[in-house]
Amino acid sequence: MPSKSKAQQKAAGAALAAKRGEANKSDLKGASREMYDSMSESQLEDFAETKRKGKPEHVDD
Repeated sequence: MPSKSKAQQKAAGAALAAKRGEANKSDLKGASREMYDSMSESQLEDFAETKRKGKPEHVDD
Protein backbone atom coordinates (compact mmCIF):
# COMPACT_ATOMS: atom_id res chain seq x y z
CA MET A 1 0.00 0.00 0.00
CA PRO A 2 1.55 3.34 -0.97
CA SER A 3 1.68 6.24 1.44
CA LYS A 4 -0.95 8.95 1.06
CA SER A 5 1.18 11.96 2.08
CA LYS A 6 4.76 13.17 2.28
CA ALA A 7 4.63 13.06 6.07
CA GLN A 8 3.51 9.42 6.06
CA GLN A 9 6.28 8.50 3.63
CA LYS A 10 8.91 10.24 5.76
CA ALA A 11 7.67 8.55 8.95
CA ALA A 12 7.79 5.15 7.24
CA GLY A 13 11.34 5.84 6.09
CA ALA A 14 12.45 6.69 9.62
CA ALA A 15 10.78 3.57 11.04
CA LEU A 16 12.34 1.42 8.33
CA ALA A 17 15.81 2.78 9.09
CA ALA A 18 15.33 1.88 12.76
CA LYS A 19 14.08 -1.63 11.88
CA ARG A 20 17.22 -2.16 9.81
CA GLY A 21 19.47 -0.89 12.60
CA GLU A 22 20.54 2.21 10.64
CA ALA A 23 18.95 4.55 13.21
CA ASN A 24 18.13 4.34 16.91
CA LYS A 25 14.66 3.21 17.91
CA SER A 26 14.79 5.68 20.80
CA ASP A 27 14.96 8.58 18.31
CA LEU A 28 11.55 7.72 16.84
CA LYS A 29 8.52 9.77 17.88
CA GLY A 30 4.84 9.87 17.04
CA ALA A 31 3.78 8.18 13.81
CA SER A 32 7.20 6.73 13.04
CA ARG A 33 7.30 5.04 16.48
CA GLU A 34 3.81 3.59 15.96
CA MET A 35 4.78 2.34 12.50
CA TYR A 36 7.95 0.74 13.91
CA ASP A 37 5.92 -1.16 16.51
CA SER A 38 2.99 -2.22 14.34
CA MET A 39 4.37 -2.85 10.83
CA SER A 40 6.72 -5.39 9.29
CA GLU A 41 9.84 -4.38 7.38
CA SER A 42 8.19 -5.24 4.05
CA GLN A 43 5.14 -3.10 4.87
CA LEU A 44 7.41 -0.20 5.79
CA GLU A 45 9.30 -0.63 2.51
CA ASP A 46 6.02 -0.28 0.59
CA PHE A 47 5.21 2.98 2.37
CA ALA A 48 8.73 4.39 2.24
CA GLU A 49 9.37 3.72 -1.45
CA THR A 50 6.35 5.78 -2.53
CA LYS A 51 7.35 8.81 -4.60
CA ARG A 52 6.68 12.15 -2.89
CA LYS A 53 6.04 14.12 -6.05
CA GLY A 54 2.42 15.23 -6.22
CA LYS A 55 1.59 14.09 -2.68
CA PRO A 56 0.15 16.53 -0.14
CA GLU A 57 2.25 17.28 2.93
CA HIS A 58 -0.44 15.92 5.29
CA VAL A 59 -3.73 14.06 4.87
CA ASP A 60 -6.53 13.89 7.44
CA ASP A 61 -7.78 10.32 7.88
